[in-house]
Order: sequence, then C-alpha cells, then structure tokens
Amino acid sequence: MIDLLKDTHLRKSWRRRKIVLSVVALLFCYATPKILELLRTPGAMLTSSNYTDRPISFFSVNDFGGGNLSAMGGGGIVCCRKIVGKSVRVTWTLGRTGDQLRKGVQKEYHELNVPLPHRARGDDYLHVRFLPGNAVELKWSSNLISPFDSEPSTTGP
Repeated sequence: MIDLLKDTHLRKSWRRRKIVLSVVALLFCYATPKILELLRTPGAMLTSSNYTDRPISFFSVNDFGGGNLSAMGGGGIVCCRKIVGKSVRVTWTLGRTGDQLRKGVQKEYHELNVPLPHRARGDDYLHVRFLPGNAVELKWSSNLISPFDSEPSTTGP
C-alpha cells in the first residue's frame, strides 16, 4: 500500500514538472523574439535630395541602393536595411541631362567615406544630401521632414 501511494505521488510530481517545463518552454519561445526585437537596431529607410546641377543615376550607402535623383531634386524612400558604424561608404553616379549629353559631359562615378551621425532611438530615416563639389551630408530623423537647414551648407567633403 505504501509503495502504491509512493508511486502515485511520484507520477503526480512528474506530471507537474512536465506541465511547468512545457509552460516555461512556451514562454521562452514567445519571449525570445520579443526581447531580441527590443535589443536590435531596426533597419533604416533612405531618403535623399540632390543640390547639384546633374542628375544622380544611382547611389548607395554601404551597398544599400538608394535609387536615382533628378538634378536639383529629391528622391523617394527606400526601405529597409541596418546601417551601423562610425562611417559609411557612399557611392554615386552622376548622370547627364539632355543638354549636358549634347555638350559631351561624361558620367562620373564617385565614392566617399562619410561619418555616420549619432542615431537616437526612433530615428528611422537616414537623409542623404548631395551637394556641389561632390560633398555628401547625412542626418538621422524620426520622420520624412528634412533635419537639414533650409539651405544646404557649403562645406566640402
């Protein structure tokens, strides 16, 4: 009789342990992605503007393609990729307007290492600004409104 009670007690004990382990496993499976989501740096969206007299056929930030820009124009939004580090490599190709093509202006390929500004929590948009003299400026913001001054700076690379 004592052996039977002991066996029943052990079965109940193991059943409770299995239930507790199952609940812990389910919580772990649910909580792990949530915790990782809180800790990771989210992907960035690129938006751009061109303050030069030449169109930009293509540009990229650390090989994250940003598309093309008309001369003295703005671009759209490209989503989403993680951009981290102290600096980034910006590459771009200067295209030609029809008039520039007729005048014999050639395409130009450029590459520049640019310091990556500090990114605050909630900053999801990296604004890329192309300036005359093959200069590039970068700034983070939490929305599509440009964080740059109303007029582009005249500082070089």
